Amino acid sequence: MTIRTATLEDAGAFREIWEEFHQAPPWVRETWETIWPHAERSFADGLVILAEEDRRTVGFVLGEIDARDPALGRLVDLYVRPEARRRGLARGMIARAAARLRELGAVRIAVEVGLEDGPARSLYDRMGFRPHTLNLAAEAASVENAAIERAEGPSFGSIQIQTDDQGAVERAVQQFIPRLPGRSLGSRVEPPRNGWTGVYDELCDREPELLRRLARELSDRLGAVVIALGVERGAVVRFVLLERGRVMDEYLSVPEYYGPLPPGDVVALRANPTVIGRLTGADLARVRAAARTAASTADLPPAAELLAQVAGALGIDGVRPGYVDR
Repeated sequence: MTIRTATLEDAGAFREIWEEFHQAPPWVRETWETIWPHAERSFADGLVILAEEDRRTVGFVLGEIDARDPALGRLVDLYVRPEARRRGLARGMIARAAARLRELGAVRIAVEVGLEDGPARSLYDRMGFRPHTLNLAAEAASVENAAIERAEGPSFGSIQIQTDDQGAVERAVQQFIPRLPGRSLGSRVEPPRNGWTGVYDELCDREPELLRRLARELSDRLGAVVIALGVERGAVVRFVLLERGRVMDEYLSVPEYYGPLPPGDVVALRANPTVIGRLTGADLARVRAAARTAASTADLPPAAELLAQVAGALGIDGVRPGYVDR
């Protein structure tokens, strides 16, 4: 086994092993073409270290001097091919890179390592590296939506039960409201409109999760079709359609408003007009036109306006913003 400093004549071998190693997280779009200018400077500085066995490259370390702080050296990449591991090559290459970084004026060395990369973290820990900062990453769309969320208004919503039996709804509400965490300042059951009896609660108005929880309990207790719908954080519209306590359909106007989702979950948060029409009698074309989704709130009408359109398509009258304003 040999550990040595690479020269530009080794660029081809280095590229081959770098491309084998390279597994960037999804938010980093690196290619050989994008990293080569940086790697070329590292070659010139003597900061590309190779490990070889029988003239075959089996590992490398890529280092650099921080462009903003000449006293800070960085270990950018480290890789050892599986068949050559547990032979001390990683430690040897790091030590050689550290010596060269010191020659170039570095007094500190930094390295980024994945939180779930246990072997790498253990190696660096044994070599004296300690946590200093934590790098965070997020999808740009989710950061934008979070900023909009903080800037916009409160949540509000209601529960609509497909029944004309107001008395049964009132008894069920009296049974379940005391079970909700927190203190509710008031609940109200309104007379049926278009076959829907509305339930409004001050606590659930502010807490969408509690609104959905109460809707599920009422649907299970009454054996009825129930819709919990409203505006969340002044920005997005959500409804959950339940039958006998089971979620039959769910809609969120910006499916990834709260963060990235697997593709299947994104699709699941788009309204299913066929299911909605079967359970509520709503016109499929109206539901499809009203319950639209987008990647950003900026691509949709204001949330309260969109809520009114969705409620109208569902045949629901009486969805009004803000419990205290009703």
